[in-house]
Amino acid sequence: MVKLRLKRCGRKQRAVYRIVAIDVRCRREGRALRKVGFYDPIKNQTYLNVPAILYFLEKGAQPTGTVEDILRKAEAFKELRPKQTQLRK
Repeated sequence: MVKLRLKRCGRKQRAVYRIVAIDVRCRREGRALRKVGFYDPIKNQTYLNVPAILYFLEKGAQPTGTVEDILRKAEAFKELRPKQTQLRK
């Protein structure tokens, strides 16, 4: 099973994170299947490769809680769900 999770990079006390698609059996710093984003909590910057993220989500990848929060803030889930029509009463 594949997960979208954070991989720590940077130096001591100045962590930055890559958002990666990785097998659940691999360790946190293990080899990723693909890098799909970047998150810097200090500068509050986020870069997301939305087509790659949507590809993995459609294939059944599960985001971790933190990655899901980052994707919600960036509104990446809007592109995943088709637009719903309103029901008439």
